[in-house]
Amino acid sequence: MTRITSVSLRRVLDSRGNATVEADVLTESGGFGRGAAPSGASTGEYEAIELPASESIAKAREHAVPRLEGVYAGDQRAVDNALRAADGTDDFSAIGANSAVAVSMAAAKAAADVLGAPLYQHLGGAFRGENFPVPLGNVVGGGEHAKEATHIQEFLAAPVGAPSVSEAVFANAAVHAAVADVLDERGVPAAKGDEGAWAPPISDAEAFEVVDEAVDRVEDDVGFEIRFGLDMAAAELYDDDREAYVYGDETKSADEQIEYVAGLVDEYDLAYVEDPLDENDYEAFATLTDRVGDRTLICGDDLFVTNVERLEDGIDAGAANSILIKPNQIGTLSDAFDAVELAARNGYETVISHRSGETEDTTIAHLAVATDAGYIKTGTVGGERTAKLNELVRIADDAV
Repeated sequence: MTRITSVSLRRVLDSRGNATVEADVLTESGGFGRGAAPSGASTGEYEAIELPASESIAKAREHAVPRLEGVYAGDQRAVDNALRAADGTDDFSAIGANSAVAVSMAAAKAAADVLGAPLYQHLGGAFRGENFPVPLGNVVGGGEHAKEATHIQEFLAAPVGAPSVSEAVFANAAVHAAVADVLDERGVPAAKGDEGAWAPPISDAEAFEVVDEAVDRVEDDVGFEIRFGLDMAAAELYDDDREAYVYGDETKSADEQIEYVAGLVDEYDLAYVEDPLDENDYEAFATLTDRVGDRTLICGDDLFVTNVERLEDGIDAGAANSILIKPNQIGTLSDAFDAVELAARNGYETVISHRSGETEDTTIAHLAVATDAGYIKTGTVGGERTAKLNELVRIADDAV
């Protein structure tokens, strides 16, 4: 009863106002699912390929839709294998990872609809409220997400001591508001970047002061531990010609970058550091992980791109101790699950993540719960960000 009878694809807007792909999947019993692909601005060299939305839709209609009709939506791997076969490449460069992931998510939702079950249960989770993914809230942003702001791409609130999903979500929103207050007190104007984070024209050093003060204020108010973390997006900072990380007029060698990041972990008790080094430097990642990995998460995003082969290389090298999981980065939910399972078997924490160009799709909230992920990145404010956070609150509430 879950055989796919039709797949529809259309262009919709993402949070940056760009076109992205949305898919509808209908089954013979009337099960319905809808998925919409996000898009990244800071992208890894090894990510699956996103095509222009119209081109991706046309190619998916020609090559993928005929293969999908008649496939059981309840067999996620069969759906995703059909997408892989229709594409015929390693990186979805034929039909586009944006169409692939939209269909993959829509099929999962259609199957859950037939079962009358929440998506996280269909995907394998049995959430009972004892554990929940800690939301990482982007409160100050720069890098590729906001020009004329910090070199470091994201400063992230991490309410690690929150007793519930709801309190964690509201704590992150409070930190976001507190950052605005601290900036105002300092006379610093701030617009917002792609993800709704404040994007003030200040140095990285001042941003650390601002976020540290904001976190302390909210921590005092809520009465539980809040730390913060970073997405350094170091591949964007790294200059191949100079073999150095470029922070405006200052450069750092790989060894200096390791010392810099280790010092930040010590000074600010960082809970999380994502992509602190270049995406090709497994050795430097391993050195940093050995140095501070017992105290913080060193997370590979551009390093691993949700790809099991790259994760295997990282495990062999001892590089990082956590992996960012972005379904559109690899193309299907099955591929994302494979990366999660490999990480878990090898003691790596998993962090399910949104993208800078987002939609209202809430699949990643269910994916985080289904895989028992330790963390989830969704941003803090903006309808496409709060959609995921509010869905986490609903899942927790429904499970009580």
